[in-house]
Amino acid sequence: MATESFHDQVIAILPKLRVQALFLTRNRAVAEDLVQDAVCNALSASESFVPGTNFAAWMHRILRNRFISNLRKRRDITDIDDVPASFFATDAAHEDRLALKELGKAMERLPVDQREALVMVVIHGMSYEDLAEATGCAVGTAKSRVFRARRQLEAWLMGEDRIEAARDGKVSRIATKKTAAAQHDLRGLQAQ
Repeated sequence: MATESFHDQVIAILPKLRVQALFLTRNRAVAEDLVQDAVCNALSASESFVPGTNFAAWMHRILRNRFISNLRKRRDITDIDDVPASFFATDAAHEDRLALKELGKAMERLPVDQREALVMVVIHGMSYEDLAEATGCAVGTAKSRVFRARRQLEAWLMGEDRIEAARDGKVSRIATKKTAAAQHDLRGLQAQ
């Protein structure tokens, strides 16, 4: 691969690496250091990249591996509350900022593998195949992680009283039908 083309690809993927690093570290300064370390690793290993393969997955894998190495060295991760809400939404209404903060707290509660998978698929737009390649797992495992993350976030954001309904769509549909039937019965009684 031509050095110039390699450098162009690295520069093009930097914003996505920054977002992934921020979600992994939950600290802007540490995320920037992580991206810098990952780029240095990629540049020093540029000969090992096979042209024609998925460059984004290769870079995300380097970033993830660097994060894991750093995590093993030191176990201090800053809370996501240290990240200003303006980073996530610039002109959002107050309610939107509160919802975003609640989402951030819920994302923080997710296991790292589920959070990482959700960010890579939803925010970065990666396919499940690319996610599987970047994280070194099977495609089915990648799909499962994203599904579980979405399901868990939905349950947490809906509230504790509706977790079971979120886990099982049938329960939710049955509850909705029962509620509708009960409301219909009440209307009939009120008319009498």
